Amino acid sequence: MLQLYTRATLETFISARKGETKFGEKVDTLSSQENLVDQLKQREAKYVLVGISEDIGIRANRGKAGATSAWKAVLSSLLNTQDNAINKGKRMLVLGHLEFPALMEAAKSLDPTTVDYHEQLSYLVNKVDEEVSYLIFQIVKAGKKPIIIGGGHNNAYGNIKGTSLGKSEAINVVNFDAHTDFRSLEGRHSGNGFSYAFKRCFLHNYFMFGLHENYTSKKIFNILETYSDRLQYNTFESIEIRQEQGFSFQMNRALNFINNRPFGVEIDCDSIENVPSSAMTPSGFSTNQARAFASFFGKHRNAAYLHLCEAAPNENDADEMYRIGKLLSYIITDFMRK
Repeated sequence: MLQLYTRATLETFISARKGETKFGEKVDTLSSQENLVDQLKQREAKYVLVGISEDIGIRANRGKAGATSAWKAVLSSLLNTQDNAINKGKRMLVLGHLEFPALMEAAKSLDPTTVDYHEQLSYLVNKVDEEVSYLIFQIVKAGKKPIIIGGGHNNAYGNIKGTSLGKSEAINVVNFDAHTDFRSLEGRHSGNGFSYAFKRCFLHNYFMFGLHENYTSKKIFNILETYSDRLQYNTFESIEIRQEQGFSFQMNRALNFINNRPFGVEIDCDSIENVPSSAMTPSGFSTNQARAFASFFGKHRNAAYLHLCEAAPNENDADEMYRIGKLLSYIITDFMRK
């Protein structure tokens, strides 16, 4: 269910200061959800910000719950950045967030000891897929670029499907991630959004950027080799540990593989060192590398959306919420700049 954010909603997040103009004071909003595509077509903003508040897909993948809080952390930080000639709020429309109270309650009420526990969670993930893909379809159909915050990486499937349908063609994706999320079609969860999108012909070329060699199975590597004309990757170790090829070189290599079609940019916070997430890593890319990645791909004409997922700050820890909000705000604004 989409919770629409009006101007009054945003005002509760903005700390106005005399002599300054905040980013949130210049972003656009809608007053209703009716005729969403037509309304968006009439707006100047190029980017549409959407939150996803769920962690059902992470639970179904046996991950750490908590990815519901990232959206709230982002709003407080992003809307209070400065509006200026470089950081222009008028280029963004804040639409609102998708929430799934009934599905989340159903997920929490399930008994993890039952034989079909993960099967039941996968059924709920399918319901999330339907809403995510439809909303993204509407945004893309209106000629806008979604920036999607929060939820598990299961939502990559809805992003890809919705963008593909909105563009009327299969799309490409580059994924900044420690994992392929290309696991078996064993029921939907956060570890197989890309494999389902590939199987159902919404995803054409897929580049996996920064895989961790310790956490990529032999079976996955074999699949990548089998479909090497459409599935390519590099590893974190080859770039940062053995330093066989540079970060910039690899970004250009990925771009050459995906830039012939509209492409999505996926950034999993699991890949950024020491970021509270569903699978936090002590060894990963730096925050500045994540920012550079978003900036590099975001400035290209065929970039169709940005998805920042799996961040799981503790909602009761103000410092953690502040740090995650500020990090993701940097990445969002980097993606938007030309």
